[in-house]
Amino acid sequence: MRTIFVTLKKTLVLPALAATLFTACHTANNEVVDSGQLAADSFQLSTKSDDNSDFVAITDVVPDVILEIRYYGTYNFVGTRIDGYLQPTALLTREAADSLKAVSDELIKQGYRLKIYDAYRPQMGVDHFVRWGKDLDDTLMKSYFYPNETKDSLFIKEYIATHSSHSRGSTVDLTLFDMRTEKEVDMGGTFDWFGRESHPDCGGNPKTGEWRRNDTITAQQFASRMILRKAMLRHGFKPYDCEWWHFTLKNEPYPDTYFTFPVQQ
Repeated sequence: MRTIFVTLKKTLVLPALAATLFTACHTANNEVVDSGQLAADSFQLSTKSDDNSDFVAITDVVPDVILEIRYYGTYNFVGTRIDGYLQPTALLTREAADSLKAVSDELIKQGYRLKIYDAYRPQMGVDHFVRWGKDLDDTLMKSYFYPNETKDSLFIKEYIATHSSHSRGSTVDLTLFDMRTEKEVDMGGTFDWFGRESHPDCGGNPKTGEWRRNDTITAQQFASRMILRKAMLRHGFKPYDCEWWHFTLKNEPYPDTYFTFPVQQ
């Protein structure tokens, strides 16, 4: 199974801004919506744990999945391997992995495999993002991931926060791989792109699946996003308002626990 590397993410906020963290994200139309994501990530912290006994390697449960663990490599918005990623593998809670298997089984019948960019993320990885965020002069990967944003805006717009749902073990970042063309499906925007193109409502209404004529996302690209989104929702995942690739198990087993063990099998 091939492993590639690239990165991006909306997982942290400067400590100085934590007290004034917004519980919303900016939509493709620059509206502010309540995401629920950051409220949970920032204010409902209850425990930390290094117990990995309920976690499994996704490839053990979903053997057809393709891994491209971008935080293990250097092609990510930081430009270096992220702390805690000791191996290019992907871990999830057993419950999330089982639900992802159901998604994979459905999509394989339609000619698609799942490609995983990130899954469980240790808190030390999130902390790495925070340290990077403090250094406003470090813009090594700006042209690749946030060319239209200033670095300090990444916190205000909540692309980065002090805690991430990924650390609870039931969140996954993924896309579709077309088995006929043997290529990643064109979703109209790359993983970890800091911009309106990453929002599920860019180019259409994700609740109805209706595409709107626009200058950013084509009808086919929006339709491809909907194939992934609908399959994930059918099998118990919930979407995130700011990233088309990000899904969390609705009934996650550890909603208030942030795990600290490194990513390795």
